[in-house]
Amino acid sequence: TSGSFKVVHLDLKGAPPKVEYIFQLIECFSRLGADGLLVEYEDMFPYEGELKLLQATSQPAYSRDQILAIQKVAKSKGMEIIPLVQTFGHLEFVLKHRPMWSLREVSNCVGTLNPHKEEGFKLVMEMLRQVVELHPGLNALHIGADEVYMLGEGELSKLWLASSGRTVEQLFLSHVASIVKYIKKEWPHMTIIMWDDMMRGMSQDTLKASGIVGFVQPMLWDYTPNLDVDKTVSLLEKYYSAGMQDMWAASSFKGSTSVYTNVPSTQRHVDNHLQWLKVVGSVSPVLNMRGIAITGWQRYDHLSVLCELMPVGLPSLAACLQTLIHGQFSPEAKNKASEMLGVSSVEVETMGR
Repeated sequence: TSGSFKVVHLDLKGAPPKVEYIFQLIECFSRLGADGLLVEYEDMFPYEGELKLLQATSQPAYSRDQILAIQKVAKSKGMEIIPLVQTFGHLEFVLKHRPMWSLREVSNCVGTLNPHKEEGFKLVMEMLRQVVELHPGLNALHIGADEVYMLGEGELSKLWLASSGRTVEQLFLSHVASIVKYIKKEWPHMTIIMWDDMMRGMSQDTLKASGIVGFVQPMLWDYTPNLDVDKTVSLLEKYYSAGMQDMWAASSFKGSTSVYTNVPSTQRHVDNHLQWLKVVGSVSPVLNMRGIAITGWQRYDHLSVLCELMPVGLPSLAACLQTLIHGQFSPEAKNKASEMLGVSSVEVETMGR
């Protein structure tokens, strides 16, 4: 597993760090053994033109120069950056703005885009275009697509679904297929990654017929300490037999215990990584497991409260990365993690709520 690509998720939707602190984080992640960064910019990206209203107002978004500087620092450490741009669900930071209200699937769900409106599709494409253009030489893009709540509930969707044999699964897949085709047309060499949760219940045949096989690499996320190894392996194998050869895992080092957890329990997150190591160890070698994204959520969604902040999450991250590198949470892994951070222990004392 030390050969597989280890990407740390930098979630900027909530408590975005000053750019100087990001430089220090990149330095730190690199020392701890990370190979890349999965950056979820959300409203901290300097969107321009009609999209300018997406920029954060509680603090200024990063400037174009800062976005380029982050990439330069990452590159100097040999780390690849993969931007994560939501294209379907979790678009709260877009759909909360009054001019965008008409693009919601249903009026009371702020996160989900209506897949039937050309205007919504164009908006997402323009977001992607601006992000890609500000990442010269970009190799990979994560298009999100997790937790598309209330899909199929809108008026236009109900109309679409009324035609015989159409399902919400197909509705999901057709929107994703449109996005993927656009990306492949614009940037033929781009690797496209997406979250897998909306596809978990789908049959092999549904996936095969989707038009996304061979174009996207699913990233299976499971952040629980008691992750079901057999179930996860069979899910990976289902995706593989549908024709998806390249896959990713996603674990977590913080922000996945509860909405209002203050301090991560290192052991909980290490256990999650130990389970993922078992998965990778028991999955058929024909599957190409590209790597693992170690997620660190700042909040459960754009409109939620902050959970564990980055500084208190670092001991957990260090322990998780060293667990992946050593293949176990050995005394050696523990010592290396605390040594690198200059702390006496990587288990942070849990504070009360």
